[in-house]
Amino acid sequence: MTLPDAPRINPSILSADFANMQSELARIAGADFAHVDVMDNHFVPNLTFGPQMVERIQATSPIPLDVHLMIDDPDRWAPGYAELGAASVTFHLEAAADPLALAARLRSIGSRAGVAVKPATGVEQLFDHLDAFDQILVMTVEPGFGGQSFLADQMPKLRRLAGEARRRGSDVWLQVDGGISADTIAQAAEAGADTFVAGSAVYGADDIDAAIARLRSEAAAHRHGPRGGAAPAAGSLDG
Repeated sequence: MTLPDAPRINPSILSADFANMQSELARIAGADFAHVDVMDNHFVPNLTFGPQMVERIQATSPIPLDVHLMIDDPDRWAPGYAELGAASVTFHLEAAADPLALAARLRSIGSRAGVAVKPATGVEQLFDHLDAFDQILVMTVEPGFGGQSFLADQMPKLRRLAGEARRRGSDVWLQVDGGISADTIAQAAEAGADTFVAGSAVYGADDIDAAIARLRSEAAAHRHGPRGGAAPAAGSLDG
């Protein structure tokens, strides 16, 4: 697994002021991606943006969009977000009927294809299919709400995933989302993450540029890649 030049910091606009979205996007221009959480009040118990809002965000954002779909039936709806121009579209493994076909469809449109797993979902079933995805998101909170506490018990899962990616020579990005701050990002970086979603740690800061820089610095300082140990037996998405 090739390490990036610098850790990627993707502020979650779930923590932004929705009434002033254009100016809120401008405030994170120094980040790598704007992380856009799409929730449907079915897959998760919350409701946020739909395609029309994402289209407007796409038109006004100074940085690419990293769209995270916490929705039912992503096989039907995810391609539409790629067609809006999102640089990356991540759907949940638990919600997709055919994750491999969906990832291929997103790539064919021109988006990076990401797959997310909830805290209770294992990652071993992804091991044989790392090349099908551009990003794997390990949730470090239960999806659906911002401002939750970081789940450190997800680090062994992330470490197993990172170790397998290294063993297979995969360049898949490993993202974490939930409770990421200057106090927790080191744990995720040490476990192998290279892409970090942070909401309140960015938008709640007095100096957003400094907050982004500090997160990058902390992640870079603790980025040792996946630790040793034999990888578990690979699983399969084909059941």
